[in-house]
Amino acid sequence: MAAVQAKAGASGVDALKPDDPRVQHLDAQIGPYNYHYMLATPENPVATILLVHGWPDLGMAWRYQVPYLQSLGLRVIVPDMLGYGRSSAPAPKEEYTLKKMSGHLKQLVELVVGKGEKIILGGHDWGAALVWRMAMWYPELISAIFTLNVPYTPPHPQLIPLEAVVQRVPSFKYQIQLASPVAEGIIDKSPERLRQFINGIYGGTGPNGEHIFSTDVGIIEENMDNVSEAKLMSQEMVDFYVREYSRNGFHGPTNWYRTRELNFEDEKPLAEIEGGFKFKIPAMVVMGEKDIALPPALADGMEKWFENGLKKEVAQGVGHWAMWQDPETINKHIGDFLKPVLDGKAKEKL
Repeated sequence: MAAVQAKAGASGVDALKPDDPRVQHLDAQIGPYNYHYMLATPENPVATILLVHGWPDLGMAWRYQVPYLQSLGLRVIVPDMLGYGRSSAPAPKEEYTLKKMSGHLKQLVELVVGKGEKIILGGHDWGAALVWRMAMWYPELISAIFTLNVPYTPPHPQLIPLEAVVQRVPSFKYQIQLASPVAEGIIDKSPERLRQFINGIYGGTGPNGEHIFSTDVGIIEENMDNVSEAKLMSQEMVDFYVREYSRNGFHGPTNWYRTRELNFEDEKPLAEIEGGFKFKIPAMVVMGEKDIALPPALADGMEKWFENGLKKEVAQGVGHWAMWQDPETINKHIGDFLKPVLDGKAKEKL
């Protein structure tokens, strides 16, 4: 997650609105947890795609992509992830490991489309980290994968503490605050703080251009009182995000940042694979040219983990919220990537 930069937002691209009739809002019981999800179903779907959002977001993060993907004949499943929106928000951080949530998503997909059907995966931010791991835990389930703003990082055979990661990648320093109680304490302090946070994280600034978030610190509370309206979403959408986050607060969402050691323990078998895990499916990563937290250079060298090649793109002029800042370009990248995948699926049905 990074401070907003570059292009301010979208225009002219079809997008979902809160309570849009083109999607169903549904709930699935996955073990002890409720997963809320949107489902878009075209006539005679050619394939199914699962879209996974990141922090601090909701399934509605994909509002500019869902109508487009549905127009391609795709059934689109878009959950609010664990801790978010209308999904369950358990308190223990142990419930938020990538392995556990990969299992939850597998069950969700099987509830919607049945067992045995392969799906396409798309992820942004933490959702990208999750779908890379899901494709490793359940390779038989996945036919193709793409992520926005977050490259693939292989499991490591030794635990690397967050402080050591920050020494290598200084733009990750904000994660130290998010993993602590400080960030959630600021946002959950009052309804006003929550609204200020949503406005500020999505492009609002102070009277002199002050940001409420930086990669060096995380959330900067002293800049929140006079923050302007969000530039990356309408106030109708801000209202929606505020309502959804008012349900459970930010403890669950920030738990995702507290699982480094837990994920490491889960992923030891993956890290021990001789020569490293290799993806055999079509894959794409789209980085944001002006993403401060996750610059395009972080994707350098990841091709070696993809047996059949990796499609790499850099979306020009956009930052971390690429799919809102330039949805036309992002949708084109996704469509160009999916065309041969969907052509292959159509041939399979002949």
